[in-house]
Amino acid sequence: MRSVILSNEIMLPEVAKMLSEGKQVTIRAKGNSMLPFIVGGQDNVVLERKKSYAVGDIVLAEISPKLFVLHRILKIDDAQVTLMGDGNISGMEKCRKENICGRAIAIIHKGKQIDCNSKRARRKARLWKILLPGRRYLLAIYRRIV
Repeated sequence: MRSVILSNEIMLPEVAKMLSEGKQVTIRAKGNSMLPFIVGGQDNVVLERKKSYAVGDIVLAEISPKLFVLHRILKIDDAQVTLMGDGNISGMEKCRKENICGRAIAIIHKGKQIDCNSKRARRKARLWKILLPGRRYLLAIYRRIV
C-alpha cells in the first residue's frame, strides 16, 4: 500500500467523493480532537458511507464548505446533527444529516483494528460522554502518561 500526504483541504473533499461513490476509505487521523479514542498522527480510521447514522457514531462531516471534522454524534434533531470531538471539553459543531460523508467502522491503533460498533467500543464511548464534566482533568492525565 502506498502512502500519500495531502492537506485536509485537498484530501477530505476527495475522501467525501469516494465515500459517496460507495468506496471504503482509510485515512490517517490528524489532531487531538478525538483523544483518547483516536490518536492524531498515529491512528488510521476506516470510513464507510451508511444509509443512517446514530448518536455515538464517529463520522466525517462537512460542517461548512470544504471544512470537515471527524467527530462523534452527540445529538440528532430532525435534519440537524450536533457533533463533538472526544478530546474536546466544550466546542461543538452542527451540520445537516446530508453533510455527513461517512462513518468510522474501525480504528487502527498500533496495528490492531478496533471495531467502532462493538459493544465494548460503544460502552466506552457512552462512559466518556457521561464523564464530560471531568474530561478536562482526565485528558490532562492522559496526555502526561502517553
